[in-house]
Amino acid sequence: MAVTPAPAPPTSAARTSTPPPPQRRSFRDLRGKLDVKLSPYLYISPFFIVFAVVGLFPLAYTAFVSVHEWHLIGGQGEFVGLGNFIDVIQQPTFATALRNTFSIFLLSSVPQVIAAIIIAAVLDANLRARTFWRMGVLLPYVVMPVAAALIFSRLFADDAGLVNTLLGGIGIDPIRWHADVIPSHVAIATMVNFRWTGYNALIFLAAMQAIPRDLYEAAVLDGASRVRQFLSITVPMLRPTIIFVVITSTIGGLQIFDEPRMFDQFGRGGSDKQWMTVTLFLYDLGWGAQKSFGRAAAVAWLLFLIIVVIGLLNFALTRRIASAGTALETKKRRRPGARSNGGAR
Repeated sequence: MAVTPAPAPPTSAARTSTPPPPQRRSFRDLRGKLDVKLSPYLYISPFFIVFAVVGLFPLAYTAFVSVHEWHLIGGQGEFVGLGNFIDVIQQPTFATALRNTFSIFLLSSVPQVIAAIIIAAVLDANLRARTFWRMGVLLPYVVMPVAAALIFSRLFADDAGLVNTLLGGIGIDPIRWHADVIPSHVAIATMVNFRWTGYNALIFLAAMQAIPRDLYEAAVLDGASRVRQFLSITVPMLRPTIIFVVITSTIGGLQIFDEPRMFDQFGRGGSDKQWMTVTLFLYDLGWGAQKSFGRAAAVAWLLFLIIVVIGLLNFALTRRIASAGTALETKKRRRPGARSNGGAR
């Protein structure tokens, strides 16, 4: 009887050439992979959702309103295109409001940035009760803008204000803070500086504390004074922060509303529009005698474009100044005979 030989076992080559059966991914593995990919976007999505609801949608809807004849009582009217923009630009009040806005902005932003840097430098020194003083400079920012405006409007009263009383004590005639153009702008700018200087000072303080202390130690060894250290080390290292504060101050200063609105009991920008800003003009168009939301929306978009242009110019100018300063410092260090450690002279 013949015996059938047993089949030979598969060789290693044959075993490796056979593809393994496909493995099914479990739901848990798929969920974990999606979680890794989608979780970062889910974490940041609330900001974009809120920004789209309270930022992008009002901006787009305001653009839609600005090209229509839209009355406060009658609602949406016919399409007018750029008619509202042309009508607003032709009004003399718009030019006056634009002049007042830039005047108040310059009187508030420039001294505010300088004072904030100086206050931050003082707070960065070895003071007793540093936490108390740092919290103290933030208190004006916590005060409601309406309350601050009411207080300062009484301080700068034309007849019996505290400021005119003090000026009269030293022999200076009373100033018409509410009647003249420049004094009214100075008074309103003082309100803005009161509220925002401490806030910006804390921003500069945080940037100062990030400066390496080795630079100051090297400057002390080279015999640099405190003023020289401030001008040669602190200010150049604060250039990015200064750019940020200047841009944010520009955006906020051109949208000023609460302070001029509450500067007097009528809130119309003065009898001769001597301190009416663009936002006050916008408010008067929408809820004043004209009650035209279309023209008010056109003013809002014009202000938005002005802020964008001024912000870009500020950014380009400050970046160019910072780049020029950095190039000058590099050139001084490479100059023959310059100190290797970069000490102050």
